[in-house]
Amino acid sequence: MTLKSSEEISKERLARIEAAINLKEPDRVPFSGLGGDIIPAYSGITQYEYCFDYEKTRKAIVKFNKDFPCDWTFAAGFTGVGVPPFTYAFADYPDVSASVGMAMYGTIHDILGDKCTRYPGREIDKNCSPQFIGGTFMEPEEYDKLIEDPVGFISETVLPRICRNLETPRKAMAAMVRLGLEVEKITSFVQAVGKDLAELGYPSIPFTLGYAPLDLIGDGLRDEMNLLLDLRRYPDKVKRACEALIEPILKVGLALKPFGVKLAFIPLHLNEYLSPKLYKEFYWPYLKEVILRFLDEGIKSFVFFEGRHDAHLETILELPAGWGIAYFEKTDIRKAKKLLKGHTCVMGGVPISLIVSGTPEKIDAYIKELLDEVKPGGGFILAPSVGIAPRETPLENIKALIEAVEKYGKY
Repeated sequence: MTLKSSEEISKERLARIEAAINLKEPDRVPFSGLGGDIIPAYSGITQYEYCFDYEKTRKAIVKFNKDFPCDWTFAAGFTGVGVPPFTYAFADYPDVSASVGMAMYGTIHDILGDKCTRYPGREIDKNCSPQFIGGTFMEPEEYDKLIEDPVGFISETVLPRICRNLETPRKAMAAMVRLGLEVEKITSFVQAVGKDLAELGYPSIPFTLGYAPLDLIGDGLRDEMNLLLDLRRYPDKVKRACEALIEPILKVGLALKPFGVKLAFIPLHLNEYLSPKLYKEFYWPYLKEVILRFLDEGIKSFVFFEGRHDAHLETILELPAGWGIAYFEKTDIRKAKKLLKGHTCVMGGVPISLIVSGTPEKIDAYIKELLDEVKPGGGFILAPSVGIAPRETPLENIKALIEAVEKYGKY
């Protein structure tokens, strides 16, 4: 038997993913694997090391992806959490926004001294995952300033409130120089990991980032509880702010278009907390506009519908067929696939609780039953409901999941 080269394996994996995105049946259901805390645990390093040590992180990523193969890996970079205002402060400078991205890595957390994240070995235990805690960095009377000049307001007013090391011009100059030097290190790290993964047969699927405007206000400016009150107290201003934020969101997302990106990843946060009425009034129109504008630029959206999105599923049908990927966390995946078949690529289906606390036998039976129902017609990517697996995830369960996909996923 002739072993396939890494290039051949990469082409096969990419073909599966692209077929599913294009609502077709590939040779087998594509499978997106796990990431998160299990990666450093598998290599015997702490979460602190995984967040701060480039070389140890690189080795851990390669080791995990080699031993637990999948078609589309998200276990490909430093562990970090997003701080939306930081990226959108540089929306007018695409070369900068393309470099800093949206992940507040541990090293950048140290440089900027941000108040809305906590990192292992710093504010929390060395084996805890990085945490986004948010905060209130804009007062309700400042909506007018946000509406008038969203990028200027975020960069000049909000960032110094979020980051201790940007509070004064002198501290900010030093922090920005350090940030520039660190971005070079991160870029080298990302390139090295990409090369390593290519040698393992993983396709390169570069993607950019997008945001739902209401989430940007809730996550980075007002915090979610205050924003939910604002919907009642200042509805018109919230809507105008969402409208004003569409352009900065697109500017940041399109900054990577020259590098060949074809997908925009958009994680949703407030969707499950809104009634259908509030969702259709304050959330969906602006998210829909972002998705459609990306599509006009030749970029499909890869939307992570966090929590339960069942109540809002039918709004997805307002988008053009083939618009992108709907990745569901807790939504009934069978219901979603039935409704969206031939219209939207559906992704997800494997509860992280099953992978963490189930048995290989239960996983095998579950995958068989699930794929029997959702596989026909294509347009489906199997994935954990959340791609971040805890340190204690049984390795035999991950292997059972991979084997079940090979056994039951073929068309």
